[in-house]
Amino acid sequence: MVEAFKARLLRSLMGLPSPMVSFLAGKQIQVEGQGLAPETQLMLRLQRVARETPAEDLPWAQAREALAMQSRLVGGAQPIGSVRDLVIDGPRGPIGLRLYTPTERLRDEAIPTLLFIHGGGMVYGGEHGTHDAAARFLAENSGVQLLSVDYRLAPEDPYPAGLDDCKTAFAWLVANAAAVSADVDRLAVGGDSAGGYFSAAVAVYAAEQGLPLAFQLLIYPATDFAERSASRDTFGEGFFLTDKFMDQAKEAYVAGADPWDPDVSVLRRDAFPDGLAPAYVITAGFDPLRDEGEAYAHHLAEHGIPVRQRRYPSMIHGFFNIVGAGREARSYNLETAAELRRALA
Repeated sequence: MVEAFKARLLRSLMGLPSPMVSFLAGKQIQVEGQGLAPETQLMLRLQRVARETPAEDLPWAQAREALAMQSRLVGGAQPIGSVRDLVIDGPRGPIGLRLYTPTERLRDEAIPTLLFIHGGGMVYGGEHGTHDAAARFLAENSGVQLLSVDYRLAPEDPYPAGLDDCKTAFAWLVANAAAVSADVDRLAVGGDSAGGYFSAAVAVYAAEQGLPLAFQLLIYPATDFAERSASRDTFGEGFFLTDKFMDQAKEAYVAGADPWDPDVSVLRRDAFPDGLAPAYVITAGFDPLRDEGEAYAHHLAEHGIPVRQRRYPSMIHGFFNIVGAGREARSYNLETAAELRRALA
């Protein structure tokens, strides 16, 4: 009941006419010549008024449920052609997968397919709880089938557990494409935040192994656990993703690994294998991860990898999940879906 009320209230407020949203949000926050989207500013303001305990101040189990609830609030009920759950063998046990098939592809036998890897700092998400609405939205609006990976999470399973699961899932997809009606010539990998990091690493793995991969979609990816960027200093407080959250995630996931290892910090890779898939890198203007995401795009370009990069100046980290409330973030996510459709046409 409480969650349903919060969802109705949030969607009602963010669905008001734009002048009213701007009034309720207050004077627009401007940083580095960028203006924060009024809808986003209002959402952050409501979060402060509600005095909700940040995920980074909760025990792991409670934090995971809190983030899942937040995702449901902004995600809404999104249509999809069909959803199918699968389980495959992983390096240390079963890996759950969820197949999202868009309505327009229900009768197709060779469907362009994205291995989708959710975000959550390598410590949150899982069981498709935080990204179900976003996955449905991306699949239905792109016409691309998504195979979502329920990889192992830190701190219970630190590096390289989650990455190993994602690599295993992609290799399984290639080997079993027919079982999920996937077109092996139109495969992609993609995800947001931690999922962007995993996706970048899986793309390198695919090239090294000679596995077919046509595209990588990296949405505000985490690319550097070795050094701190300027955007993290600028936006590390007050814009949803915080310094404390990122420090906890790094400590839990990297644990005893070397943060300069290119499988940990993809930005630190000195060379890329032949045949690395073209990339589309999305960043948000008010995101602590903005600079490292854009640095990775530049890094790929410097190594001759086809790459395009798009910044949404008014957005915060997490806007990929905002598909069921407001208008601006949803419109940008529609653009992402259109890019994915074009890439795998």
